[in-house]
Amino acid sequence: MVKGQEKKMARKKAKNNGAVEKKLVGVADIVITAAERSKDPTLSIPVRSLANVTFDEKRGMIELGRRKQARSFFNVGMAKKFMQTVLVADALAELQRADLTTSLREIYYRTKHTIKNSHENTFDGQNESDPLIEDLEVTLAALREELHVRAENSGTVVGPVVFTDDGDRVDCTRLGKGGYSVPSIVEPEYIQITRCTADFVLLVEKGTQWNRLSEDKFWRRYNCILLTGNGQPPRGVRRLARRLHEDYNLPVYVLVDNDPWGYYIYSVVKQGSINLAFESQRMAIPKAKFIGFSSADPDRYGLPRNVGIKLNDKDVNRAKELLKYRWFQKKEWQEEIKRMLSIGLKYELDALANKNFQYLTKTYLPRKLKEKDWLD
Repeated sequence: MVKGQEKKMARKKAKNNGAVEKKLVGVADIVITAAERSKDPTLSIPVRSLANVTFDEKRGMIELGRRKQARSFFNVGMAKKFMQTVLVADALAELQRADLTTSLREIYYRTKHTIKNSHENTFDGQNESDPLIEDLEVTLAALREELHVRAENSGTVVGPVVFTDDGDRVDCTRLGKGGYSVPSIVEPEYIQITRCTADFVLLVEKGTQWNRLSEDKFWRRYNCILLTGNGQPPRGVRRLARRLHEDYNLPVYVLVDNDPWGYYIYSVVKQGSINLAFESQRMAIPKAKFIGFSSADPDRYGLPRNVGIKLNDKDVNRAKELLKYRWFQKKEWQEEIKRMLSIGLKYELDALANKNFQYLTKTYLPRKLKEKDWLD
């Protein structure tokens, strides 16, 4: 049964590789066709900014608009970026043909060289090559994972779920409190979920809280999957949460700090991000719930004001920005953010240790779950 599934995934992987390679070769075809016709080679790149983002209230997710930017070779201001885009596309096509994956850093080094008879480098820094991969993602409608580009593993999972990773069985109930390191590529062709008996997924912002929950075996007492991305969850973590939600109909609860950055992390999980709006359909979880830390929780749980941190100007400005986002227009969210601003304090989840070291696992979360105290 497992071997049959592996063969099926291998065939699907090969088919996807061929389709993506064809799209990448299409970038070269644009250049060749334009040259044959003595025309200016031009790529049409969708604009990835707030100005080109819409919020579909019915679907509950951020979507990329239709605005595009022309990137042409004969335009002096665009020539270098055009050349860089084609170089990166060529490197990605090479990966497809070899059926290899690589890192953003290696793509930078693979495409960096000094242009013949000049002192000009194709790339001066990785900050030039990374955005081009995102440009190609949205232009070709192919996820970075499908382009075979991975990031460093920066997520962890533990709980009643079993994966098959490159033929190896990974039982996340038998990996100690350290858990399983979530790969950046978790598509079904690479990682299969072969068993899952959890009741929900708890996505935790910070590794320190995830460690406490794992050490106290919270996942065992509440039959859940503990997942963290150590801050803003990377794509692999978000995709894994989405797969668990979709394939097993598991509720996803998000636990973050009580500050504008925690609110935004939650919104990225729920609606998708502005910069990666083109991926929302495969990454956003519109039914995700915000389980805390809420601005009402310090009073509700008896935390003293002296464990709060005064909001700085950057916090205040960011909170005011969030108030204007369409996906934060619900009455409950307007009240939540305005309450934090009126109090003038933000609270880290770590502040719960002021009560006792196990307050998060023994009191706070159990009460939240029992009372269904979360924001949508």
